[in-house]
Amino acid sequence: MSSNPSDYIRNPGPKTPVTGLKAAVTTDSAIVTETIMKVLNSGGNAADAVIAGAMVQAAAEPFMTNHAGLVTMLYYEAKTGKVHQLDSLGGHPSGLPPFKPVPPGLGSYATSPPSAIIPGFMPGLKEIHRKFATKDWADLCTDAVHWAEKGHEVSTFEYGVNIFGEKFITYFPEGRDFYQPNGYFPNVGDIFTPPGMADTLRGVRDNGPDYMITGPWAEKFVAKGNALGWKVSMDHMTETPPRWVEPLRFAYNEYEVLFLGPPQAQGFFSSVALGVLKHLGIRDMAPGSAEHIWAMGHALRQGQRHWEYARDDQVYGVPRAEVLDDDYHKHLAKLIRGSRPKVDMTDHIRLAGDGTGAGDMMSAFAGPSGKPRLVNHEEKQPSGSCEIAVVDAEGNWCQFMDTLQGSGIPGQVVGGIPMVGSHATFGALQSPMDTVLIKGAKARCIIGNTLVLKDGKPVFSAGSPGNIHCTLPQVLAYLLDFKLDPYAAVDAPRMLPMSEAQLVAIEDRLAPGVVEDLHKLGVRVGALSGYDYHMGSFSVIAHDDASGTLTAVADPRRCAVADGIAA
Repeated sequence: MSSNPSDYIRNPGPKTPVTGLKAAVTTDSAIVTETIMKVLNSGGNAADAVIAGAMVQAAAEPFMTNHAGLVTMLYYEAKTGKVHQLDSLGGHPSGLPPFKPVPPGLGSYATSPPSAIIPGFMPGLKEIHRKFATKDWADLCTDAVHWAEKGHEVSTFEYGVNIFGEKFITYFPEGRDFYQPNGYFPNVGDIFTPPGMADTLRGVRDNGPDYMITGPWAEKFVAKGNALGWKVSMDHMTETPPRWVEPLRFAYNEYEVLFLGPPQAQGFFSSVALGVLKHLGIRDMAPGSAEHIWAMGHALRQGQRHWEYARDDQVYGVPRAEVLDDDYHKHLAKLIRGSRPKVDMTDHIRLAGDGTGAGDMMSAFAGPSGKPRLVNHEEKQPSGSCEIAVVDAEGNWCQFMDTLQGSGIPGQVVGGIPMVGSHATFGALQSPMDTVLIKGAKARCIIGNTLVLKDGKPVFSAGSPGNIHCTLPQVLAYLLDFKLDPYAAVDAPRMLPMSEAQLVAIEDRLAPGVVEDLHKLGVRVGALSGYDYHMGSFSVIAHDDASGTLTAVADPRRCAVADGIAA
């Protein structure tokens, strides 16, 4: 480990892919990447690496994830060729209505405050360790304890995220004491040592993950909930255990793409979007052209309409085959193609503006030059997460996500572990995060762990925080359809799904003339930042058939770092 904290600061900006590897890693943090490299260099496998990395991630980036959140994973086991999916989202306690802590007389966080939920992080890591790990649990916790004790240097990214979520994370005194130990956020370049976290992580190191599942930390968690009026019990801490789920397998041209299966919704969304793109002829389009953006906007819109069918198959019927049906995707593409404008729509866009009927509002989307203006898409509450991708020297591939979403009691800190709660709705069809209050039921969420196989072997893995629901199909199209190299596929502009007003908001790096061509198709264009951190930070590892080596890619939008062991 470096003695200079600044050595671990990586700012958003251009990144260099790491090539010619026999083992590869890419994460959202230089600190996490360093820990994973230590594990791989000492003979650990991908499971060992991801456990150690996740433990460190929540210690070094508590503004993006925490030890009380959720865990998902796709794991390709090289010796068997089998892909395993782990779902370790915590559950809402049975027999209790949703609990949303609000101090008397102070109102609510926002119009839709989060609810308290049982943590899934430690149960998930415990299960990964049981099934795949080779190293001792305590050894895998060593770096996390170190970083919780030592603290880390605050980056501009961390400071900005803290300011963005200030009203939420400082709403309760516990949050203020944790994030603002001296009455204010640590400034850029300061060392932030998460108060109280090291004690809890030493307990986890010395006593195992049960320290936070059924042990002393869990008892404190239950006591805090009860003190706030949430009648949770110790029995609730284990009633929704991690579940091994069959991944969603989608045949796409010469590839087989494996997504997280239901109740996670990303697989349904991406399969529909990619299937529609295939039948719209995406491979015959030029990347970044108006045709490409028009097709992608419509395909993403169709994908979004299908996440309501991603539910817990122990509670609902889940129409996997029907959603993945190629003829169905072909029909959706025919509907889109059949509704294409027959005339130039430029005058309509110029006269109708944003389509609200409130007069000429076009200035909101395009300046005098036709260049789109910035569109804001602010969130009301923090929603951080972190993606880790690891391939070890034995060929085990791991694509993993942990997040502060779905973490414990919103706004509270127990034993130095800050929590955000769950933003899930309860029985909504079109909510990206939804659950049912049935004992043991797993919640729907949008998490993008993805493996791409060719001839039964992994060739790509991908995943990201941020707007993963719509960005994953785009990155896959850049990789699988346009055949861009891995870094170019990650670097290329990303967009949000087409809105009801036929508006496409896209990162502001379009070629000249594309906006005008989109206007001819009746598509309004809004600009996001050129590299918008809300659009994610993809962790991608690619296998090169010719050389037999790996390439690890870090996304330029955030602070990601790729590394590996040379072949």
